[in-house]
Amino acid sequence: MKFLIAGVDEVGRGSLIGPVYAAAVILKKNLDKKKLKDSKKLSKKNREILEKYIKKNSYWSIGSASLKEIEKFNILNASLLAMKRAIKKLNKKPSTVLIDGNKIPKIKNYNLKYIIKGDEKIPEISAASIIAKVARDKLITKMSKKFTKYAWDKNAGYGTKFHLVAIKKFGVTKHHRKTFSPIHNILSPN
Repeated sequence: MKFLIAGVDEVGRGSLIGPVYAAAVILKKNLDKKKLKDSKKLSKKNREILEKYIKKNSYWSIGSASLKEIEKFNILNASLLAMKRAIKKLNKKPSTVLIDGNKIPKIKNYNLKYIIKGDEKIPEISAASIIAKVARDKLITKMSKKFTKYAWDKNAGYGTKFHLVAIKKFGVTKHHRKTFSPIHNILSPN
């Protein structure tokens, strides 16, 4: 049996809206690993080009945790849940799973290791960050069409000055994470 390494990363943890996404990726041998970088260091266009290239040359899956799950379990546990779902959805079982960050989800019968700044060091994790980011950005862009005043298509729901001013001006939507301090503080100003 071949030794397969899966990389896992999440995206959307610091956003003020919507679900958190995670991807798990096992790269095939023909993929040029030098092309891969942390998704945050790539332009939107380059991420989208690389995402197609990675998907053609890997085994990959996406997991997510909903807004309700984020509010019920907290963002850390929801992120770990999204990672667990992505890992379990892979159609090949990896020998080792390398996870970006300093925490790992609880999954039986998997060899899991965390790697701090893994998205900068491990090509499989970089690939996972790209796939997760492109998938979540597509969802947020779609959501932004109904909520244009918040410019989510430009800020991905993160707490930019523009987004925070829009929340104060137009209110909190059903997509906002009410347990996150900027939103919570607006809803309960005491």
